[in-house]
Amino acid sequence: MARRSVPPAQDDLELTPSAEYVPATLDDARLVDLESEQESPFLRAQKRVSVRRGSLPRKTAHRLKRAAIVAILLILIAIVAGMTMQYGSHSWRFTIESSDNIEVGGNQNVSRSQIMDVMGGDIGRNVFFVPLAQRQKQLQQIPWVKSAAVMRFLPDHLQVQIQERTPVAFARIGSHISLIDADGVVMDLPVGGHHQYSFPVIVGMGEAEPLSTRAARMDIYTQLIQDLDSSGARYSQDLSEVDLSDPDDVKVMVNDPSGAVLVHLGSGNFLGRYKIYVTHVAEWRQQFQKLDSVDLRYDRQIIVNPDASLMSQKPLSAPAVRAAIAAGVKPAALTTADLKRATSPITHSRKPARAAKRKTVAKHRRGRHSKGTGRAAQG
Repeated sequence: MARRSVPPAQDDLELTPSAEYVPATLDDARLVDLESEQESPFLRAQKRVSVRRGSLPRKTAHRLKRAAIVAILLILIAIVAGMTMQYGSHSWRFTIESSDNIEVGGNQNVSRSQIMDVMGGDIGRNVFFVPLAQRQKQLQQIPWVKSAAVMRFLPDHLQVQIQERTPVAFARIGSHISLIDADGVVMDLPVGGHHQYSFPVIVGMGEAEPLSTRAARMDIYTQLIQDLDSSGARYSQDLSEVDLSDPDDVKVMVNDPSGAVLVHLGSGNFLGRYKIYVTHVAEWRQQFQKLDSVDLRYDRQIIVNPDASLMSQKPLSAPAVRAAIAAGVKPAALTTADLKRATSPITHSRKPARAAKRKTVAKHRRGRHSKGTGRAAQG
């Protein structure tokens, strides 16, 4: 009986090398490895495929685009700025037409005319061409001006802000009385006498003294005032004059109702020495017929009336004396001759007196001529 052929098993068919179908339900690790080995050649082939790229990397291209955008914006800004400057420098809208376009603030003792002497040259000029820094330096050269700021306001205005100096004393320099601040800067007295001060008058400063020397003297004056007022008694208000000619011997003129007294305070311990004067001044007036000066420089010795005469000062003119009194200078700080000049009547005109004198001289000459002629005739 012939043998019947049996069809091959399904597993044998799937294990043939040409088989490509793998059931999805198989979990055999060997089959998975086989699948990866079969797919790996295709993956390696994909990595070897060349990709077309641009001539520049992508990051470099982005940077160049950004740089180009920024350059275009800068060019546009420069063009707009140039057009604006061109318009601003030539347009009539930015011209300072009059002094009304210049505003001034912060000035009390500095007159507007003094400020306009500096700023007046900018009237009719374009506001963009005003040298602000230069004008600021020129304004600070005015004695009363401590600091100045000049600002530009569009379209056609300037603003000047002034900070004035603070006077701390009067100063008699030469034949003038002025105000002086703590830095040694001398200022003219306010015009019109609108401000009155209760400062003593500082003497002993030369007309040709540099500012550094005056500043050193003013440091001594500041220390003196602080010491005298440190106890709360306000002794500085009793002073009418402070002599700073000798830094080792500060002398003060005390405005006493019984008569002014010159007190030597030395170079330190001003409050302690001045209290000695306040304590014994009544006693000294009883002992001496006239009390002119007291020397308190020495710790264990007091010298009464050491000065035969006060330090001579150049005489003040009558207008200077009147201006000083109007500003608040105490009469004790002025000499008797100064006060006489202030109260003497003003001579309005001297022409009639000169004319009368000329007539008298002419008459006298005619008389001499006639007498001489007579003598010659007799001879």
